[in-house]
Amino acid sequence: MKNLNLAVIASLLVLTVSPVLYSLSANAADKETVNSVATLRDHTPIMVQREPNAIPKVINKDIKQGRNYPMQPPVIPHTIRGYEVNKSNNKCMSCHSRHRTEKSQAPMVSVTHYMDRDGNFLAEMSPRRYFCNQCHVTQLDAKPLVENTFTDMHSLMKEKSKAEKH
Repeated sequence: MKNLNLAVIASLLVLTVSPVLYSLSANAADKETVNSVATLRDHTPIMVQREPNAIPKVINKDIKQGRNYPMQPPVIPHTIRGYEVNKSNNKCMSCHSRHRTEKSQAPMVSVTHYMDRDGNFLAEMSPRRYFCNQCHVTQLDAKPLVENTFTDMHSLMKEKSKAEKH
């Protein structure tokens, strides 16, 4: 009985340890394949410090940008450096609130920002929509960090209607 327990324990130990040992040896032998995955480090070995990319400039033209898909939050077409958005202040609302848009000529925030999660309208902005940078980002003059094959909805619909005509 004692020998049987020892045999079971030994076989369980072999079953749990052997995959780990195999994966370690496979990873060590196949480093070229492991390092061929595209990353933001751009194939730079882990022990090498790469020169950082230049910080892209914010497109500061105050020109409304097109959206790539339905319900996409609009991008911010101006710099927001130094804007304070915290639980006490929201600098964005100094131009985009209902009361300030006439003077600032900035677009008013959507009525959805004044709705609670149940769809009820509130007198003030909903706390869940208060921190603008959760959804809205400044538009940068930058190349994509990784290859991207995204096609916007408008282009997809054009292609579909062309295909249906032929």
